Amino acid sequence: MTLTDPSWLFQPLKQRLAGGVVALGAWLMTASAIANDTELPKGHFLLPESGNMVGEVYTVTASEEDTLLDIARAHNVGYEEIRMANPDVSLWVPGEGTEVTIPGQFILPDEPRTGIVINVAELRMYYYPEAEDGHAPRVETYPIGIGRDAYNTPLGITETTMRLENPAWYPPESIRREAAERGDPPPAVVPPGPDNPLGQYAILLDIPGYLIHGTNQPDGIGMRASRGCIRMHPEDIESVFWRVPVGTQVNIIDAPIKLGWDVGGDAYIQAFTATDEQAFGMETLLNVVSLIEAHEGEGRANYEQVSRVLEDANGQIVPLS
Repeated sequence: MTLTDPSWLFQPLKQRLAGGVVALGAWLMTASAIANDTELPKGHFLLPESGNMVGEVYTVTASEEDTLLDIARAHNVGYEEIRMANPDVSLWVPGEGTEVTIPGQFILPDEPRTGIVINVAELRMYYYPEAEDGHAPRVETYPIGIGRDAYNTPLGITETTMRLENPAWYPPESIRREAAERGDPPPAVVPPGPDNPLGQYAILLDIPGYLIHGTNQPDGIGMRASRGCIRMHPEDIESVFWRVPVGTQVNIIDAPIKLGWDVGGDAYIQAFTATDEQAFGMETLLNVVSLIEAHEGEGRANYEQVSRVLEDANGQIVPLS
């Protein structure tokens, strides 16, 4: 659907509002299994008992050798995320002692918390592994690269079908044709190794020709740069590769506007540039405001504030006052 038909964004949450607050699921926790987010790897969080937000924004200090992309990768964020959070910091030479903001807080997608959810507008994946007996349910989130213009990553619900370690890459006809026109035809097959753009691991989807895979160009994570596949940092795809069972649901969505509520019930909004790069219109603004007011009960949403967030569309999570 287009942005002029915003039901794609709001329908699931409207249903929840109409039906009351839905429980997040049974919490199978024993005293020995209780943990907190500080004990988990970066990007791994316990699901909140209330609200739909995890993580926090924090700052780190750049060293002389750091690039902004080095810092992003070390802290589980991608290119666009780190760039938008630090618009005045040099990408390649932040400078020793520079304070760098890490946008490490996330509003969980308004989708069922099962399997993998990929939000192409956000350039981010969310994985909800099955909770083991006696352990609290968790979410893992990773920055990704997706399809560029004319090669949009397809939307919809699919599933994983196969896992390939050390995959060979067979350049598709479109790539072979373009390369031939440049006078640099590629080989029919690229074997595993440092020149293979799939990296060391690939997870096939039940959409012909589409995969979740690693990369030999990690600086492109957090960009729209692929021909439709979902790219991950090598260490991230390695982390999930052995733990994502064949048959896992993969829900690929395009949700450029996200509304969040913290454990105290305070409201937040986050907006990204839509994948079709169209500006958000008045109908979208009115629907966002209506949804906020429906959740808040009493009081009026700040039209000017919401409008400004939609106009900026810079991925920052903004509290609604």
